[in-house]
Amino acid sequence: MRRTKETARALTGGWFHTGDQGEVNMRGNWRISGRIKNLIILNSGHNIAPEPIEEKIARLLPAAQQVVLVGNGRGYLCLLVTGKIEPVAVQAALDAVNPELPHYRQIRKFTVIRDVFTPETGLLTANGKLRRDAINARYASEINAMYDAKANREAVSRQHA
Repeated sequence: MRRTKETARALTGGWFHTGDQGEVNMRGNWRISGRIKNLIILNSGHNIAPEPIEEKIARLLPAAQQVVLVGNGRGYLCLLVTGKIEPVAVQAALDAVNPELPHYRQIRKFTVIRDVFTPETGLLTANGKLRRDAINARYASEINAMYDAKANREAVSRQHA
């Protein structure tokens, strides 16, 4: 079947646009690092592919079902972690990963969610990929709480008291 409109959109300027994001290593080898539609753009203008960071954290948290980086349009990154996992384990993983990352890619806060994302809940595709927009919408209150300036000031005040 010929899809002329889709083909015209995908082939522009002599390039085939797959929607994948890639990077080139020191040897000149290409590697797919994520999807362009998944990019998180902080309010500082930094573009962050969430998949490589999520993969690093997931390797350190085998008990976690899903690890989801959030922060689009925000000042810093936060993390949602699903499954039966203790917050102390998540903090240990962040303490291991954050020093390896530039400051703007470091994760400042996280929330553990006991739910597990499934295709039936609408939070995963049939192939098991994250439906990031649906996750952001479903857990908006938890995400917003990680960015709440008043709560952040109160936590800092308690730490310094």
